[in-house]
Amino acid sequence: MTRPTTKATLLEAADTQFTKLWDLIDSMSAAEQESVFDFSADVTKKEAHWARDTCLRDVLGHLHGWHQLLLAWVGANQTGESRPFLPEPYTWRTYGQMNVELCRKYEQTSLAQAKQLLLTSHDEIVRLIKRFSDDELFEKSHFDWTGTTTLGSYCVSTTSSHYEWAIKKLRAHLKRARLTS
Repeated sequence: MTRPTTKATLLEAADTQFTKLWDLIDSMSAAEQESVFDFSADVTKKEAHWARDTCLRDVLGHLHGWHQLLLAWVGANQTGESRPFLPEPYTWRTYGQMNVELCRKYEQTSLAQAKQLLLTSHDEIVRLIKRFSDDELFEKSHFDWTGTTTLGSYCVSTTSSHYEWAIKKLRAHLKRARLTS
């Protein structure tokens, strides 16, 4: 899918990828939804997330956590509180540790709760995006608090791109699980 560059395509991409993600989850049996991911035998899966997010709940908590980052960041900056996207002490070089913390934050959350959290925060993100114009979303330096990146780019990364990541991870889990069962 082409990276969105307008409000309409951003909303469409977010909705399309979210629907694909939810359809994939709905296609999973209860056992598949509750099972532990194990990619340890696959040497091609080197990125940290393959070992970090070890179940569907973790993936959903991760997505919800990133939604919360975007909502808090935009909300703070729009009310005059200058705040970076990533909370202190994290930077773009160290955000992997933040992802570990997100995983820990939701480890006591039930799968049903994680699903509801994600459904709710996705709706909040869509409402947030709808508040902005094309220029506000995709004009570079429109807001000083977005730096050299557009607000729309942050929204793409937090929605459709992140949903694609989750879909890829879940498909890999299902492929492995279904081969071994």
